[in-house]
Amino acid sequence: MHMADALLSPAVGATFWLASGTVLARCAHTLKTSDRDDLVPLMGVLGAFVFAAQMINVTIPGTGSSGHLGGGLLLSILLGPQAAFLVIASVLTVQALFFADGGLLALGANLFNMGLMSCLVVYPLIYRPLMRGAGTLPSKRRIGWVAMLTSMIGLQLGALGVVMQTYWSGISSLPVGTFMWLMQPIHLAIGIGEGLATAALIVFVRQARPDLLAANASAAPSASSPFVLGVGGLAMLMAGVLSWFASSKPDGLEWSIVHTTDVAAAVAEAPAWPAVDADASLAGVVGGTVTLALVLVVGYWLRRRKSPLQ
Repeated sequence: MHMADALLSPAVGATFWLASGTVLARCAHTLKTSDRDDLVPLMGVLGAFVFAAQMINVTIPGTGSSGHLGGGLLLSILLGPQAAFLVIASVLTVQALFFADGGLLALGANLFNMGLMSCLVVYPLIYRPLMRGAGTLPSKRRIGWVAMLTSMIGLQLGALGVVMQTYWSGISSLPVGTFMWLMQPIHLAIGIGEGLATAALIVFVRQARPDLLAANASAAPSASSPFVLGVGGLAMLMAGVLSWFASSKPDGLEWSIVHTTDVAAAVAEAPAWPAVDADASLAGVVGGTVTLALVLVVGYWLRRRKSPLQ
């Protein structure tokens, strides 16, 4: 659901740069003044994991479209909303700067849609209230259905954001009503897939490291812990190998634009599973590594900037 610069006017792009940048600065300040320095290694490997996961588009059966894991809610559950927003910002920045995925003008809007909606709206206002009263370690069933529901809601809000930002920009010929009625249902289908993936991952973490989901968890795994090393290794495996098999079907936004402009037949023949792509593999490994490095640099820089009295 990465917006391209072509959909946004400079005024709308700048407005969402300002909005997302202000929120990002606030999140950075919150992390800088907190005592959770131990989060940095986990933030780094999860950033690499989300970068890799966003490379792996999966075909949505019966739609001609594809979708991938957004990761905002997953990161919020494991890191907290402020750290999660910082990680998503790093992922999107690497994608925009090094891989021309989304564009620089659209970076603020993409961060608003894919990060702020999930991390700072859905997680605190919907996920946490639904989990309230579930005890220190919620049941797998409770975690599963709440994670799936809130993942779907986050994606719906992000898709609505794309439609409205495009409409406010006024530089596209897309009719807003048709565009919205295509965007929301296709992202509902994609959201079901993302919800299932998020629920499965959180249930796995509950089994492997239940302390990460415990209420008021006070410590994250160290950089040398098996969990952090395992997540980092899985991220590189996903980026270097599983990215070969990413679907070539258009994602939900591209699919909606194509159908809105009545040229759906142009992509109808696209193969669902392309051949192995060595360039995609290399790009995934490089991108995941750069994301890991960026998150670590920012995280440790914030830690060093802390006041001695804090």
